[in-house]
Amino acid sequence: MLLHSFSLPKMRKPNRKTLILMVAWPLLAGFTGTALLLFGLRATPLPEDSLSDPTEIEAADGTRIASWSWTANTERHVPLSEIPKALQEATLAVEDAHFYHHRAFSLPSLGRALLVDIKSGHVVEGGSTITQQLAKNLFLSQQRTLSRKIREALYAIQLEMHESKDTILNQYLNVIYYGHGAYGVDAAAETYFGKPVEELNLAESAMIAGLPRGPAIFSPIEHPAAAKERQRIVLDRMVACHYITWQQANAAFNQPLHYATHHIPLHQAPYFTTTVMEELAHRYHLSSDELYRGGTKVMTTLDPLLQQAAERAIRSTLPANSSLQAALVALDPQTGAIRAMVGGRSYMTSPYNRVFAERQPGSTFKPLLYTTALEQHWSPARQINSELTTFVAGIGANALYTVHDYGDFYAGRPLTLREALARSDNIYAVSTNLAVNPSQVVATAHRMGITTHLGSVPSLALGVYPTSPLQMATAYATLANGGKRVEPYAVEEVRSATQNEDIHANPTAKQVISPQVAFQMADLMRSVMQPGGTGYSVSHYLNGPVAAKTGTTDTDAWMVGFTPNLVCAVWVGYDDNRPLNLMESHLASPIWAKFMSTAQLHMPYSWYSPPSGLITRQIDPLSGKLATDKCGRTETDYFQPGTEPVESCPLHPHPQTPVQKLTRGLLPWLRHWFGG
Repeated sequence: MLLHSFSLPKMRKPNRKTLILMVAWPLLAGFTGTALLLFGLRATPLPEDSLSDPTEIEAADGTRIASWSWTANTERHVPLSEIPKALQEATLAVEDAHFYHHRAFSLPSLGRALLVDIKSGHVVEGGSTITQQLAKNLFLSQQRTLSRKIREALYAIQLEMHESKDTILNQYLNVIYYGHGAYGVDAAAETYFGKPVEELNLAESAMIAGLPRGPAIFSPIEHPAAAKERQRIVLDRMVACHYITWQQANAAFNQPLHYATHHIPLHQAPYFTTTVMEELAHRYHLSSDELYRGGTKVMTTLDPLLQQAAERAIRSTLPANSSLQAALVALDPQTGAIRAMVGGRSYMTSPYNRVFAERQPGSTFKPLLYTTALEQHWSPARQINSELTTFVAGIGANALYTVHDYGDFYAGRPLTLREALARSDNIYAVSTNLAVNPSQVVATAHRMGITTHLGSVPSLALGVYPTSPLQMATAYATLANGGKRVEPYAVEEVRSATQNEDIHANPTAKQVISPQVAFQMADLMRSVMQPGGTGYSVSHYLNGPVAAKTGTTDTDAWMVGFTPNLVCAVWVGYDDNRPLNLMESHLASPIWAKFMSTAQLHMPYSWYSPPSGLITRQIDPLSGKLATDKCGRTETDYFQPGTEPVESCPLHPHPQTPVQKLTRGLLPWLRHWFGG
């Protein structure tokens, strides 16, 4: 096969003049462009204000409840002359050793940092200069885009053109983020060591200088081992830069550090805001440091008016100059959205959130018990005698269990479920618990929202197993919303500069008890606030019907209750579990009632209508039978079919006619002869 040959056309060799133009023109254009760029940057003033977007946390109505950025959180601007030389040198050594020798960028630092990071397997040092970091913090958001990096470089060049090196270092030390909400070295010194920056020694300075690279990773409060390792790296770099000797470095490393124990105040609703940040970390995987660095918008579930009402109710009720504590949490029962939260009387004094503290709920557990009974077709008209009772519950020496009512005060007569709930009768509760099987009560409580351990024992009925106010509010929400279990949450939406899309909460509700049983319990619990009920003394605060239950142990006072659109749990007690006196044991109720009074006006509602499948009967509570027109006191109850009473009250019978008397006399004779 014959292949046709071919050849490329010959290229004409360029002459000398052409070669010079080919080389010189790009260089000339590049130099000209660079010169024009630098001239433009020099002529353009730096932005007067920071362009960095703060992180903002907003209430449900858009009200800002917290905001974090360096401009909002810097304690004070400290002149460079007042910042310890050890802290300046430690910062230069670990962040930008060539700071005073470069113009905005440092190729040696970039290369060294890359090698160190590769060797360590994670980011230990960064290549950005102090000038670049300052530009980013002053003028840019936290978005990780190419355009932002370009603007960062341009702003860094401008900073070097407009400001001296000392000014740039001073500004950097006053605005950089050091973790736990501290922007600037003065805030960092107060946060970690409880002292002004001027008083920091070499060991403390090295610890603080190591934080900006990873405030969450190297926090000495949360990760002391990692912080200590980072301090060693800083001291080693100071030695390498000839700022200190090895002997000084070792002495500083071995010097004990004493960290501050006070806490930085948050803007508003501090217990709630802290909960928001924890939820962002665990549910949305956003660390506190990402939030503090800015660029995130968080929409929460908080209702500012209800939050103010909660804080006011606790403040106006707890005695002054006392270590008595209180917690309040309010939820939307339809979704689980947290509308108000107070975790203690003072966040500054104690940031521990008692909404999550596990304490004995006492008689507030009884609605969960009676929910189990109603699920087993227990009749609200069923009566149990209220008197000192010893139960046999098992075999052996511990088989006997004697139950006392509060103050050893007993009705001395049979009680219906409604009256037993209103009076918080313990005999009725333990009798019911044993009758329905304690293990079934445990299962019901867990279905409704209790997550702590519960034992299948007779005393379970009296709320002896600790649980938290938030769990009790969740369980009561199941009764308030028609039998659906909801999960409490505080974050409604997140818009983050580091996320590709907005994140929205997706509340769920799972039907765990029937609407009929939920309605029965809500109706029965109204009696707690009526004459003879344990909550009646605070009923004058209220502006409409509520369902509620009080609870008291030797160390804890509770009140939990709801309307159709809000459920609230209140706890009062001492952190050290010391016993409450008589006055203190009654403080949860007024806190709850004061708060709910405001909520009722703020969130109007209509009371529940009975669902289909229930039968309404009017009974005499003294007999538990159908009321007659001779009964002086009656109650209206709702029954599942087959559980309603069918006989008339024998204590208040109608007068009999002669025919009724004759029929009544013949009935025994007819039964004797004909059976039946």
